[in-house]
Amino acid sequence: MSTSARYIRTERPRPGIARVVLARAQTRNAQSPELLKELDAAFMDAVREAEVSVIVLAADGPDFSSGHDLRAPMELDGEPIATMHARSDQGGIDGHFAFECEAFLGLSLRWRDIPKPTIAQVQGRVIAGGLMVAWPMDLIVASEDASFSDPVAAFGVNGVEYFAHVFEVGVRKAREMLYTGMAVSAHEARELGMVNHVVPPDELESFTLDLAARIAARPQFGLRLSKMSINQQLDAMGQRQSFEAALSLHNLGHAQNMLAHGTVVHPEGAAVIREEAKHHTAERE
Repeated sequence: MSTSARYIRTERPRPGIARVVLARAQTRNAQSPELLKELDAAFMDAVREAEVSVIVLAADGPDFSSGHDLRAPMELDGEPIATMHARSDQGGIDGHFAFECEAFLGLSLRWRDIPKPTIAQVQGRVIAGGLMVAWPMDLIVASEDASFSDPVAAFGVNGVEYFAHVFEVGVRKAREMLYTGMAVSAHEARELGMVNHVVPPDELESFTLDLAARIAARPQFGLRLSKMSINQQLDAMGQRQSFEAALSLHNLGHAQNMLAHGTVVHPEGAAVIREEAKHHTAERE
């Protein structure tokens, strides 16, 4: 069984498993607000379906996600899903802040707290906003060709809005990722504890489904309690508060860019990121 939306596809590849697929391969699964809303709806459908025990997040094409779609309007239609902030279409930095509280940090935290186990099935590049859909998942299975990067300090902000770097890779590597925009390979990500398994590209789907099936064999309520316990410990360590503080600094960066350059991102940032991407490609060849 599968259902379709414009940018998201939902499948039932095995009993007890729902697979939600980013289906915008022509843009390397760039995340428009519409895609994010469709993704949330697909997750919630899987949560509501009693037979589903595990949710897998996958992506079409060679890359898991190229991050935020900077060409899409920074506003969400309709009522907020994850926050109670003011409308995001009111203009100014306050409107932009409301949009990011909802579309970026709010939705990512909502997905972190999905009451069923989740697995990200990752191939190719995971850039900036791509981390914000992969990191909230409970487990990450990566293809050997996967890489992870957050180059957006080049835009004059601190990093992506779901600022989980220290929790995911540790302090020193987080600094290096953010300061240089360098990509972390799949194997290094596993060594750092960010990725659970690294597998050959042709085994990525089957390995992920086998792992999901092992999890789905356990009682749903026990799995939910395990997940809640871990997330509560992360919050006791200050994870949620640190996210909120980092988002405030992120929007301070946007405000500075607007004041200095008339745009929420530094105008030279894209060129810096492209140059780093060329350097990364040359290193891998």
